[in-house]
Amino acid sequence: MSGFHGLLVATNNIPPSVEYIVVAGGGGGGGGTALNGGGGGGAGGYKHGTLATTPYTALTVTVGAKGTGGSSAGTKGNNGGNSVYDSITSTGGGGGAGAAASNSAQSGGSGGGGSSVNTTAGTGTGGQGNDGGAGSGGGGGGGGAAATGTSSGGNAGAGGNGASSESSFLQAASAGVNVGGTYYIAAGGGGGAATFGDTLGAAGGNGGGGAGGNNNTDGTAATANTGSGGGGGNGTHAGGNGADGIVIIRYADTYAAASATTGSPTVSTSGGYRYYKWTTAGSGSITF
Repeated sequence: MSGFHGLLVATNNIPPSVEYIVVAGGGGGGGGTALNGGGGGGAGGYKHGTLATTPYTALTVTVGAKGTGGSSAGTKGNNGGNSVYDSITSTGGGGGAGAAASNSAQSGGSGGGGSSVNTTAGTGTGGQGNDGGAGSGGGGGGGGAAATGTSSGGNAGAGGNGASSESSFLQAASAGVNVGGTYYIAAGGGGGAATFGDTLGAAGGNGGGGAGGNNNTDGTAATANTGSGGGGGNGTHAGGNGADGIVIIRYADTYAAASATTGSPTVSTSGGYRYYKWTTAGSGSITF
């Protein structure tokens, strides 16, 4: 009887559910050419919600890897990798269009921006992100979790902003990017400037999107572990790398700590919650 009673106590001290943020890897920016800017990379898919736990079972955690930027020859950026928590999957961000033929923008969690050669932007995934911006005079911005990438006019388009509705969650978990006291994550990269040596590369979206290259430079890489997209290149320069994704869960700290984890999560407590944060690309797990 005492053993049975102990099992009940242990089960009741396991959280019945957790709140999660799952962000996939961001897409790389497209490479530029002498006369055309590359498109910004799209943000990795963003999902936030609550999910029931399965006691005594190792639940899968995967952090999606960043998509690398397109090379200097006007190639498209590469898509980011998917991120996973248990049954939740966020889709990797789409790579930005390269500024050379047949290197079009890619679709993903959020879509990559078009270039002035491949003007059509990549599309985002419903419930995860937004479309990229079309290219024109320069590269279009990659889509972000909260906004579509800006289409370029005579110059380059800015990346779409990342999600900020869970700002307090992100702040407590030391995740995302602080912009004026609000925390953002999963932003699109900015498009590369229109022509060789042009100084008008576009900004990445709030949440860590890389800026578009200007004055004959590579696109800027996205901020680490934000799942944001890299900036498009200017001149014969490469697109910036996207950022690895991130997986965060939290639950009331009145419940017990996990019995086991893999993948080296950062564990913290704040404001009545226990947080587990995975930031290293690859596989992990958690067991309650």
